[in-house]
Amino acid sequence: MQYACTIHTCTLFDEEFKKNELRTGGSVLNTSSVKGLALIVATALLLPGCSAFQASTQDVSPDSMEHYRADYDATDMRKITTAMVNRILSSPFLAAQSSPPVVTIAGVENRTREYVDTKNLTDRMRTMLLQSGRMQFVNTARRKDLLDEQGYQAANAKPEQMAAIGQQAGAKYMITGSLTQMTQKSAKQVRLSSQRLNYYKLTVEITDLTSGLIVWTAEEEFARNESIPLIGW
Repeated sequence: MQYACTIHTCTLFDEEFKKNELRTGGSVLNTSSVKGLALIVATALLLPGCSAFQASTQDVSPDSMEHYRADYDATDMRKITTAMVNRILSSPFLAAQSSPPVVTIAGVENRTREYVDTKNLTDRMRTMLLQSGRMQFVNTARRKDLLDEQGYQAANAKPEQMAAIGQQAGAKYMITGSLTQMTQKSAKQVRLSSQRLNYYKLTVEITDLTSGLIVWTAEEEFARNESIPLIGW
């Protein structure tokens, strides 16, 4: 069924060309023939059964996603967060800890020219680090909610079930970082396509909250070139 309209359209084209050859003896298309072909094309575009003009969806594994542009995308986010987490887990800093350190994530600064959901980036890092069992995290994003719940329990909960006030774990280290971008474009000249190169670098550091000293830092970088046709759709 998906090719029915295409075959039907081609048949109409063939018939129209044969009619034109009979009328003109194989010479150039006349006005009426052009109008006839134009009508066939317009009809084909409007036919609801044409697969070329039907919307479709397809499930794709996150592990097999492709790049469509040179811009930062979900594949890049997964790649650099996995690489950065592996660096942290294999770092001398973490190996020297006698027990899983309590950490807070202040966030990664977006210093690119694009909109980047850096919370998505740090959330994935936190999930992977927490699941490794090598780090503990305080829930700073929900701190107000935690205090509100403690206040409610202090006024309404049974004493034996009430969460103790002033007993929350304090972070010893803070994770921060930045995502930067540099872009290069091909010079203006006569060519069939233009080139655009994007370079990205993720920097992450871990700071001791007591001393304020950076105790560990690392960088992950990648670059991608994009060829953009000057004529296309």
